[in-house]
Amino acid sequence: MTGADLPAWAAWIVVALALGGAGFSLTGALGLIRLKTFYERVHAPTLGATLGAFLILAGSMLLLSLIEGHIVLRDVLIGLFITITTPVTMLLLARAAAHRDRTEKNPKAPPEP
Repeated sequence: MTGADLPAWAAWIVVALALGGAGFSLTGALGLIRLKTFYERVHAPTLGATLGAFLILAGSMLLLSLIEGHIVLRDVLIGLFITITTPVTMLLLARAAAHRDRTEKNPKAPPEP
């Protein structure tokens, strides 16, 4: 099966997943631009990137599975990598910023745990 032979129902599902993922990623990017403080900004891209990537990868796996005729799971590795690294990176950045703000005696610094 080629991309041209893809059933209409499958094409609509793939398009919906890809557009949904792109929408969540865009929302995360807009949150990064619009939110004011670092601590607010760090959450939006993390959530948007993780959910957006999941939806895009789900669409990719469905498309490739239908074209190749068997279940394609290689995109799961990409999803696993993004799901694990994005939140960990966010946590490390937030902790470093909190430590810096506490060291500089910034009044808006989060309280000591």
